[in-house]
Amino acid sequence: MNLQISGHHLEVTPSLKEYVVNKLERVLRHFDQVISVEVILSVDKSKEKAGRQNASVTVNLKGKEIFVEKCDENMYAAIDKLIDMLDRKVVQYKDKVQDHGREAIKHHQLPPEAEPLQ
Repeated sequence: MNLQISGHHLEVTPSLKEYVVNKLERVLRHFDQVISVEVILSVDKSKEKAGRQNASVTVNLKGKEIFVEKCDENMYAAIDKLIDMLDRKVVQYKDKVQDHGREAIKHHQLPPEAEPLQ
């Protein structure tokens, strides 16, 4: 898996990088077919969005690309929200991939006229 962490208008400190990596391990525990992950941490410096911290991630999975973006006043809180939503999306995708759209035969109900005679 390729991991790229970058900052826009923000220096990515080693502690911030370690925090992101530790949080991403939770997502990778659910789904191991991750090809690459790109995390962008940024700060909006416009006056109307005073000090908004943005965190976005793009995860390339086998057959799918998942993008999530979250904002908060605190960068660590934005990362937490981002990882929570990413985790839900990855689990949802994993369930969709593993579900073949049908139940096992033993769980089907037979119609009353087709029940076996005893």
